[in-house]
Amino acid sequence: MTSTMTAFLPEATSRLERLAADAADGALDPAIDLIVDALAAGGIVQAFGTGHSQAFAMEIAGRAGGLIPTNSIALRDVVLYGSHDPSELEGPHLERDPSVVDELFEVSTINPADVFIIASNSGVNGSVVGIALAAKQRGHKVIAVTSLEHTNAVTPKHPSGRRLADVADVVIDTLAPFGDTTLTVGDGIGVGAVSSITAAFIAQLLTIGVAERIVETGAVPPIYISANRPGGDEHNLALENLYRDRIRRTA
Repeated sequence: MTSTMTAFLPEATSRLERLAADAADGALDPAIDLIVDALAAGGIVQAFGTGHSQAFAMEIAGRAGGLIPTNSIALRDVVLYGSHDPSELEGPHLERDPSVVDELFEVSTINPADVFIIASNSGVNGSVVGIALAAKQRGHKVIAVTSLEHTNAVTPKHPSGRRLADVADVVIDTLAPFGDTTLTVGDGIGVGAVSSITAAFIAQLLTIGVAERIVETGAVPPIYISANRPGGDEHNLALENLYRDRIRRTA
């Protein structure tokens, strides 16, 4: 292992430790409150991310150890369920197009009690800001997971001139640096991207916090168990049926 590879570990762990310390001090409580309130009101968590931030939505929705009343909204939905051609998924066009938001809402089943968690490291692209604005206009609470250092250093691309962090009710900082990379090789080439690691950690902290809060009420949190253990499919399907037609689980 090279010295640069070795240097990446403290870059990642120092940020995870900061997030854990902030969570211990209650920094995630406002987001946990919004999620718990939404579930108690019969809503679900709508997770959205574009590019590599789709990995955050996958951490929130549809994985072992995660909450069952969760749904991942993705740009590909306007191709799978809407009117867009598959060729439009090539390149960054859809990610930057605010007009895609209306059709994303049209092809998604969204309850008035749902809460949105939107992840974007830059927090400035048209679809990301657009879906946050559309959610707010429809009366939903919005939680943003974004890099404050990066988003404050770049110009918003949405016609409103706003960033994701400007729209959200609660903002959680991924602690990723501007450009996401933490190290350099050669002639200043950035490597060691960290936002996916910290965002996944944030997703798990939120899930744990919500599950604990539900347990405190005397209820059993609706959590997935691994489908690759005996009884997993049966357990998961029984709980998924409580949210039939409101959550999508695709390959």
